[in-house]
Amino acid sequence: MKESFIVGLVAVSVLGAAAQWLGWRLRLPAILLLLGFGIAAGPEGFGLVPTDAMFGDLLLPFVAVSVAILLFEGALTLHLPELGARLRVVFKLVTLGAGVTWLLAALCARFLLDLSWPLSTLLGAVLTVTGPTVVLPLLRQIRPTGPSGTILKWEGIVIDPIGAVLAVLVFEGLVHGGFAPALAGIGKTILFGGVFGALAAWLLTEFLARFWIPDRLHSASALALALLSYGLANQFQHEAGLLAVTVMGAVLANQRRVDISHILEFKENLQVLLISSLFILLAARVQWAELSGLGLPEFLFLGALVFVVRPASVWACTRGEDLSRHDKILLAAMAPRGVVAAAVTAVFALRLEAEGFSGATRLVPIMFLVIAGSVAVYGLGGRPLAIRLGLAQRDPNGVMIIGAHEFGRALGSALKDAGVPVLVVDTNPRRIATARMEGLRAYHGSVLNEHADDELELPGIGKLFAVTANDEVNALSARHFIHLFGRKNIFQLAPRKKAAKGATELATELRARVLFGEELTYEELMRRFTGDAQFKTTLLTDQFGLQQWHEQHGEHALALLTIAKNTTVTVGTSNHPLDPQPGDTLLGLVGANPDSS
Repeated sequence: MKESFIVGLVAVSVLGAAAQWLGWRLRLPAILLLLGFGIAAGPEGFGLVPTDAMFGDLLLPFVAVSVAILLFEGALTLHLPELGARLRVVFKLVTLGAGVTWLLAALCARFLLDLSWPLSTLLGAVLTVTGPTVVLPLLRQIRPTGPSGTILKWEGIVIDPIGAVLAVLVFEGLVHGGFAPALAGIGKTILFGGVFGALAAWLLTEFLARFWIPDRLHSASALALALLSYGLANQFQHEAGLLAVTVMGAVLANQRRVDISHILEFKENLQVLLISSLFILLAARVQWAELSGLGLPEFLFLGALVFVVRPASVWACTRGEDLSRHDKILLAAMAPRGVVAAAVTAVFALRLEAEGFSGATRLVPIMFLVIAGSVAVYGLGGRPLAIRLGLAQRDPNGVMIIGAHEFGRALGSALKDAGVPVLVVDTNPRRIATARMEGLRAYHGSVLNEHADDELELPGIGKLFAVTANDEVNALSARHFIHLFGRKNIFQLAPRKKAAKGATELATELRARVLFGEELTYEELMRRFTGDAQFKTTLLTDQFGLQQWHEQHGEHALALLTIAKNTTVTVGTSNHPLDPQPGDTLLGLVGANPDSS
């Protein structure tokens, strides 16, 4: 038993990491791979993950606590200013939209699946839940621009506790024969979930503001208080804990007394581990005998959810709203189901079967088909649709340049002339005005400002060049955008070799990838650029490559980066020197004599 448990844990960890990496590498929804790996590793596959034997009755409580943590992490990103006028749309989606989904899904279950009215009503309630376990990974893959991405994120997080509570209340009404207690349960859920969530957020804020918790315990304390609020709320009302952790995260995200960015970074790492583990463990429980009973009615039901129920819900909620037709289409094309739907369905099926509800065992395979099918449809089709609608970039190759001084503007103009989207950012209004007069898209302000993430327009931007005179600003700007661009695509000028008197050299762990080379500090580039140096683009061929370019422009010419035919920018660094191919455009700094004064 001990050995099988260890093997199971190792398999979950390795398969989860492999699925996430393959999803990134192949540009596929990682959740699909996680489901496939989970089935293959289950008792009816290779037997690596005997879920029931490993966890027994502890599996579903583990799932419930994990979902609570994921909801808390998601709620930490719910900043009210990013919604603005879209708050009304989100409110409609999680109220009116949930009602439309419930009604239409129940009708489809009754007439397509031939389930009884009680089971159809319950299944419709469960299907109101999308949830951050599936929505957020898909949005990270699609990277939609405009309001649709923000609306989908908010809906996915907020609907999770609402849908879960609705499903539980409907279930209790069916089992206990009446909906009067269920209606009372709604008020109790709002009361206890709101109170315990807000109280936990206030306590954490007070402790952090008064420095009563050391920095190294901030993340652990936040997680402990979130779980405490979850447990206390559940003691007073079943499933109110999900609302509690959502309220706690949202309150923390919108307070201004303390910085919680470091807490959020820890939770993002935990999110990947939990999502991977949950999908593999739940998929491993699926039995082939259950799936073999799926037929045409179940697939018609899945099609109805995707092509009828979701579009009808979005149409009802967005009529008269200031949203473009393309945004409405993307909203209608994104409603995957995830862990919460799977977990509550598994619990309900067992309970209802024991209570004598005929056909309750069909709920589990139906829900698995809905999860796998909806993730496949939305995951595989979401990004191509968003690109076709003009709400996402196929390959965001643009560059954001932090620093609109003369060198930064000249670099931006050279890239722009080569067909690369460019955005320059600076806190100096004169530099920004000059950049705009030169035809560059520019943002006045600091990228570290709390409102910058909401104000920056980044469609087509996939790389960052931090080229200011301040090494610390370069480093902080780079770290600020790691979550968006990834470390691979973030560069800063080489820090000064010798720090000023009384200062310390910038720590290695704070630096991004070095732009152009270790010797090309800000001072060195300015010294060369303010002479006769200028940017020059050259189309390389089989006969005229990098060696010929250096021979033509001299040993002091700097080959900085290449631009492929599809405008992909490749930067030369100390560890990865340029290796241009015929057909690439080389951008270099020529006439840059390092001996000039």
